[in-house]
Amino acid sequence: MGVESYSASLPQDARDALFSLRDIIRAAAEASGTAPLEENLKWGQPSFAPTKRKGTPIRLSWSQKAPDRVEMLVHCQTTLVEAWRHKFGDLFAYSGTRAVHIPLGAPLPEEALHIMAVMALTYHQRKA
Repeated sequence: MGVESYSASLPQDARDALFSLRDIIRAAAEASGTAPLEENLKWGQPSFAPTKRKGTPIRLSWSQKAPDRVEMLVHCQTTLVEAWRHKFGDLFAYSGTRAVHIPLGAPLPEEALHIMAVMALTYHQRKA
């Protein structure tokens, strides 16, 4: 099962948000020189990873337990969510060191999400 198959099982608003987020992540990969991305499912969720290990993978998720949002997740041992919290404050809600919550039914803050995706896709490169 691929990203499209996963998305087909989601409610329409979550599916729309997921595809918009995928477009933002792909554009961030192009802009940051980390394209092409490996797109597949990890832990049952769409995952977008730079092939050259310049950064950390980004996963997207929707759950019936929190049907009013999608999540953008990164490896919990990175400092990315902390950096996003510092940079974007209350624009988003966050889960520990792993995820940012993106509410459904409102316009996506595309510029912020693009910056967040670039930060994730270049995480290792920037640390070096």
